[in-house]
Amino acid sequence: MSKLTWLHKNLFSSWYNSLLTVVCLGLFFTMMWGFLNWAITQAQWTVIWVNLRLFLVGRFPQSLYWRVWIVLAIASTFSAITVGVFFGKQPLRKRRLAGYTLISGLLCVIFPWDLTTRLWLLLIATLLITGFWLGGKFHQLIAPWLSLTWLLSFPIILWLIGGGLGLESVSTDLWNGLLLTLLTAVVSIVLSFPIGILLALGRTSNLPVVRWFSIFYIEIVRGLPLIGILFLAQVMLPLFLPTDLRLDRVLRGVAGLILFSAAYMAENLRGGLQSIPRGQTEAAKALGLNTPLVVILIVLPQALRAVIPAIVGQFIGLFKDTSLLSLLGLVELTGIARSVLAQPQFLGRYAEVYLFIGLIYWIFCYLMSLVSQRLEKQLNVSQ
Repeated sequence: MSKLTWLHKNLFSSWYNSLLTVVCLGLFFTMMWGFLNWAITQAQWTVIWVNLRLFLVGRFPQSLYWRVWIVLAIASTFSAITVGVFFGKQPLRKRRLAGYTLISGLLCVIFPWDLTTRLWLLLIATLLITGFWLGGKFHQLIAPWLSLTWLLSFPIILWLIGGGLGLESVSTDLWNGLLLTLLTAVVSIVLSFPIGILLALGRTSNLPVVRWFSIFYIEIVRGLPLIGILFLAQVMLPLFLPTDLRLDRVLRGVAGLILFSAAYMAENLRGGLQSIPRGQTEAAKALGLNTPLVVILIVLPQALRAVIPAIVGQFIGLFKDTSLLSLLGLVELTGIARSVLAQPQFLGRYAEVYLFIGLIYWIFCYLMSLVSQRLEKQLNVSQ
């Protein structure tokens, strides 16, 4: 079907469809023209550039930025390898490689970065390409060790950010901006997922105590707003701990996110568990598999594959919910925006600041959605 045929069939098939198309296009171009006119002639984007480091790492000591760069290099390399393992079986096309190289070069040349920043960006860009190539080239060799590699890298990342064991310690009060947002989101996602699986299995268990405890927890948490749970984690959680044990504010905030997300994750997974025919479980037991093996090898893989969109949707919601931590005094990405807007020279620059942080949230959420779609497509093809 040619483009003209498609346009005639979908947009100009009748007089009222043609009128509606013209009106919608007129409104769209009017809005875009107004936005571009404001963005080019009226907006003061210097508020973003001057405070870019605040948005990204907050008050993290500037002399220790090399540790943040190493963390970014580690995360970028392992992420590229992971993407290469799952989606990079086809050879890297020259056009995509040229486009990626051009964009990376423009970012390093056009923006007035200092020499150290440019070198780090070039190194990370090279690591991304290398990691993607390695993941696609040796996916059969790397895939079995991928989860263990991520698990071992996480303590190293925390050590580099927080210090200790030979490195200068950095207080969590200095973990701000996008750094804190990503850290809390990743920890909450990683820990809430297995807890949600256990709660989902517990709700479908034949043991009354386990089943009713899971139901009680899920229904109670789902009936409370997240902001309420976050405040409870900040105020009530220390009351249940020994007096000599004081949890950090960041840990308490992450605990609230985990407790909240695990309940919703359990319900999403329960829907996947109920979609598995009972005959498969009975067939597995007839072959001599015990109940744990049936769940791990037969039931869970199919259930997780069935609810990939719901799981990723929960991850995206959890990533955005980290913005509520700013109400608890944690200066994450939204909290750092308040600090920027409090500067006398940038009073009233709400549109520029919130458009910028909104763009950051959208980029990460869209990447998660894109990976979900590719993963779901690959699993459907492999059936």
